[in-house]
Amino acid sequence: MERREEIRQAYGSVGAAHGFYDGMMSGSTRLGRWVQRHVWRMDPEDAMAYQTGALAAIPAGFSGRLLEVPVGTGVLSMPVFRTLPEAEIVCLDYSEKMMDAARRRAAALGVGNVTFCQGDVGQLPFPDESFDIVVSLNGFHAFPDKERAYRETWRVLRRGGRFCGCFYVEGGNAHTDRCIRRLYVPAGFFTPPFETEESLRTRLAAQYRQAEVGRVQGIAYFQCVK
Repeated sequence: MERREEIRQAYGSVGAAHGFYDGMMSGSTRLGRWVQRHVWRMDPEDAMAYQTGALAAIPAGFSGRLLEVPVGTGVLSMPVFRTLPEAEIVCLDYSEKMMDAARRRAAALGVGNVTFCQGDVGQLPFPDESFDIVVSLNGFHAFPDKERAYRETWRVLRRGGRFCGCFYVEGGNAHTDRCIRRLYVPAGFFTPPFETEESLRTRLAAQYRQAEVGRVQGIAYFQCVK
């Protein structure tokens, strides 16, 4: 089975939304679907496309060390982690509230091979080259110091390891860009400056040995090899 289809099937176990954030990320609530459609100009298939595009870099049966930063509520990652019982998974977030939600989701899905750690992506509490995969879903558009975040995620990744994820980029959808500037930035949800699809492709190509970037509306997804 193609890896993206495996991940799509894993999302069948996402479970009930635990609030607005989960519903928006997963499209599993009426309000979440409204936000996807009217802010992001996406339908459920669009959302699934960027999510599977980001996570398909994690191979089936992966048994190495994986870092997710930020974990958020785990709504997008825990269903996939459930399929990786031999992996050693570390989930980091700056927000204890978000991690508490992720812990509850991991417990509900029976994901027992996860360690949770409170910390800052700009100063990761891990040695150099200590992970085989680093995952970052919908985090970089919120990080206040993006340069340090890029350096730190690269630092803790071993040679030959994979960096994958997704986040908002400017220029993908003009309507979404207006919503981000008028709503998300003033509310403190997102923090400029933002990448464009082209600037992200250029940055990752300069930093990593291999880098692939795709985009669905205002969300870019990427897979890199160090």
